[in-house]
Parts: sequence; structure tokens; C-alpha cells
Amino acid sequence: MPPKKKGEKEEKPVIMGRMGTNLKCGIVGLPNVGKSTFFNVLTKSQASAENFPFCTIDPNESRVPVPDERWDWLCDYFKPASKVPAFLNVVDIAGLVKGAHEGQGLGNAFLSNISACDALFHMVRIFEDEEVTHVEGEVNPVRDMEIIFDELRLKDLEKVRKNLESLGKTAGRTADKAKKLEFDVFTKAQGILETEKKAIRFGTWDLKEIEELNKILFITAKPMVYLVNMSEKHFIKKKNKWLVKIKEWIDANDPGSTIIPFSGALELKLIDMSPEEVDAYCKEIGAQSNLQKIILMGYKALGLMYYFTCGEDEVKAWTIQKNTKAPQAAGRIHTDFEKGFIMAEIMKYDDFKAEGSEVAVKAAGKYKQKGRDYIVEDGDIIHFKFNAGAGLSEKKKK
Repeated sequence: MPPKKKGEKEEKPVIMGRMGTNLKCGIVGLPNVGKSTFFNVLTKSQASAENFPFCTIDPNESRVPVPDERWDWLCDYFKPASKVPAFLNVVDIAGLVKGAHEGQGLGNAFLSNISACDALFHMVRIFEDEEVTHVEGEVNPVRDMEIIFDELRLKDLEKVRKNLESLGKTAGRTADKAKKLEFDVFTKAQGILETEKKAIRFGTWDLKEIEELNKILFITAKPMVYLVNMSEKHFIKKKNKWLVKIKEWIDANDPGSTIIPFSGALELKLIDMSPEEVDAYCKEIGAQSNLQKIILMGYKALGLMYYFTCGEDEVKAWTIQKNTKAPQAAGRIHTDFEKGFIMAEIMKYDDFKAEGSEVAVKAAGKYKQKGRDYIVEDGDIIHFKFNAGAGLSEKKKK
């Protein structure tokens, strides 16, 4: 790649949503579908999970370690004094009801909490339990998904209409290109939300339009992961009359989204067991917890990944956005690392594990030195060299 000319701007990838590493994944759904029970299990916390709507008024938030066999192996290898995994920030949001976009069921506050998240777990209930009431009277996950989808879509439409009303007074008479772009983007968004009845993320947007959309945290621009809460019996058998209908609805309305079946009842049972008891019970029933898969998919939905720094002092996973270049990745450790960046020394995890040591990786010719244009890959093991002003320093987290 030829060097950039002086003054030439470096193009950065534009994604829909916030840029950053401290992003949140919210849990949404109707009341009593298992959101707070799932949150309790996920975070091993004690958020309220009583059997009545709106028991969770303020959103509960927690950090959940991201499971990774690579991190586990590196910790076993180095036996460091400090072990720091990557984390997923999870927010438990109280249940939405029909009419939430108009304020029904404390909906305005809840929708505001959803807007502050960056990706969503959409919890769908298919378990039958007479002791756990359903806000709509009976279990029907397709109807429930339509309610949530419409409430989120209508809330975004409300935002669009307010902006168009304000812009419409001046957009036609101004020569301001920025105002004209803003007006055109909101007009296009209105068509997608109102006429096509689709989520904003399914519109065809160019980079300038996405930059405009990112100024407003539209709910339907956020990626969605669907969690299907089953009874323990149906989860073990991997059968339920609603599973096919749920997939058909998602394929038609949210194509490409991930669907993960799980059982809140089973997860709640496993949380009180020792690791040995969990293994024995899972072997007995022929089923496994899906919590790790859910955490990983939530993390990926946020567009996040991480690299490792390793040594006897610390093994740490550093969260970055996908497509992050080496200097910016170094800046996650310290801003001076980015300012004085010289190079990144890279080992691939698979190479390090296969060869058995850093010396062996170097001897095999698999230890690479990369410059400013290197895009960090998930699971890279990195040593950064940077200029601290008084000479060459090296950060090796060893």
C-alpha cells in the first residue's frame, strides 16, 4: 500500500450505531417472559424476578465475562498474578406492553433505557406455566414478537416525525447542504418505518446517511439476538410447536438475526450446582447450558472483538471494535502507546499454542512485526513498541 500523502485523511469504516468499546446489550420483551430470571442467572445477581409486570422499574446492569478457551489456556500457560477477561455489559429492562410508544405501562421510560443500549436480546416466551401469568392472557410468541417489533418501530417513527416537522419548515428554503441531507435521511427513514413497516437497519444507506442516522440512537437500527425461553422438558427434547413459527416470523421480519433456544428453568437449576454436579446432570439429561453461546453472540452483535497481552504479571483481553488498526488498539492500553506507536509484534494464538513458546514461534518464522496499517485480528497476541520521547520503550505485559 502506498504511503498516504501529507494532509490526506484516513478513511474510517462507518458502522450503524455508536463507536466504542463500552457498549451495552439490553434484554427486551413482554413482562413475565423470563428476562430478569435470565439476567439473574447470567450475572449471578439478585435482580427482582417476581411474578407481576413492571417489577423491574430501573434497569439492572452488570458485566459478564466473555467465555473463551483461548484466554483460559493462556492463563494456564502463564499462571499470571492478574487475569482479566473481556466483558459483556448486559442491561435488564422492564417489560414492554402494547402501546408502550405512547406511554402505556411506563413505556416511555423503558424505551428510553432501550435507546441507551447498542444491541438487544429479544426474549420470547414459549414455556407454559399457570403460575406465571402472561400479560396478553396466553402464550403466543409470534404475537408477542409483533407487539415488541411494532412498539420499537413506532417509537422510532415518532422520533422521525418530530425531526421532519422541525426540519420541514426550513429544509426547502435553505441552501445548507447538511440540513438538506438531514431532511432527506429522515424522509427516507419515515418511508422504511411507516410505509414498508421495516426496521431502519434494513434500509439501504450510504456512508453519509449512516453518519447522519448515528446522531440519533434509533432503536430499530440496533442488531437483535432472539432468545427463545423454553421449558426444561422441551429444551431437552429440542421440540416445541412454536419453534418453526418463530423462525418463519424472524426470517420474514428480521432476516439474518440469530435465534438461540434456552431454558431459564434449567439455567436457574444449574446455577446452584457445583461444576461437577452440572456436568453430571447435563450428561444425565443429554443437554447443555446455552449461556456461553448467548454471551458470545451478544458480544459479536456489538461488533466487538479483543486481542491479548500475556505474561507472568497479567493475561488480559483488550476489547476493541472490529477493523481497528494497530495504533488505535495500542491506545486501549494507554494513549501514549497510540501517539508514539512504532510497531506491533504479533503472534497468532494458534501458532503460540502449537509451537509452545514465543522463542519457538520466532524460530518458526511466525512472529510478525506490523506497522500502522495492520488491522488487528481477533485473538492476536500483541507486544507494542512505542516512542516515549526519551527513547524506545517496549510494552510487553510480561
